[in-house]
Amino acid sequence: MSSMPLRGGAIDLSALKPTPPPPPGASWVVEADDQSFESVLGLSMQHPLVLEFWSSRAPDPQFAATLTALANQAAGSYLLVRIDVDRAPTIAQALQIQSVPLVVGVLGGQLAPLFQGTTDAATAKAAIDQLLQVAATNGVTGKAQPVVDPNAAQAAGPDPRFDAADAALERGDFAAAVAEFDKLLEANPADTEAAAGRAQAALMVRLGGANPAEVQAKADADPADVDAQLAMADLELASGNVAPAFARIIEAIRLTAGDDRERGRKRLLELFETVGASDPTVLKARRDLTSALF
Repeated sequence: MSSMPLRGGAIDLSALKPTPPPPPGASWVVEADDQSFESVLGLSMQHPLVLEFWSSRAPDPQFAATLTALANQAAGSYLLVRIDVDRAPTIAQALQIQSVPLVVGVLGGQLAPLFQGTTDAATAKAAIDQLLQVAATNGVTGKAQPVVDPNAAQAAGPDPRFDAADAALERGDFAAAVAEFDKLLEANPADTEAAAGRAQAALMVRLGGANPAEVQAKADADPADVDAQLAMADLELASGNVAPAFARIIEAIRLTAGDDRERGRKRLLELFETVGASDPTVLKARRDLTSALF
């Protein structure tokens, strides 16, 4: 999927930096042992780690697959590190691991047990989500780099799902691009890449023919005018002023209620998709939005 600038030169969207799709064959799961553990642990200064301690003498393939699927769905919000205690006895002894499986979170080098034994995907995800919330609160918001299978990357080629949307973007028909992304989302509402593409295309539609001076004047005239604030936030986002754009909508949400507040909330979530869910500015704005709503 490609990202195209708004035609006509009125507004430059090149400042927008949506999170790129992961390469084919990408995974956010690595193995660690006594030799590599310390260097892997150092990554927790940049982004959260989830350590899965397990035993090759008594493996649980289903549980391992559950944790792997959750890590890959998170797409870099954290890195899953699998440690076979039978092949890493020094680590097991140092951490006094009595039984496995054991799942532990790591932030800034500090270990925090998440759960002992096997569990279902929903329970595991809830525990990991709590770790991610603590990470965001403490400013550990980096993105884990994927490990890529070169054979899978070579075989995959371009993703044909986005052919129609890309063609619409290429010819500057942003409304058609929105419609094509809507088709993809109807088939798979969890398609985060399609959601991000739709958010970008919808922004381009809204910006078409916008007069920055008029938009600015309306926004300045009434901070509680949600439509005016949303239009100004679009301009700010397109100019690379991401944090002010988010703050503007959040302030409008604070000042309004009912349908106006809900419209602002939905637009803010859409703009989050445009910038990328793991962007530090988005993570901060999510916390600010929660404060404004509750």
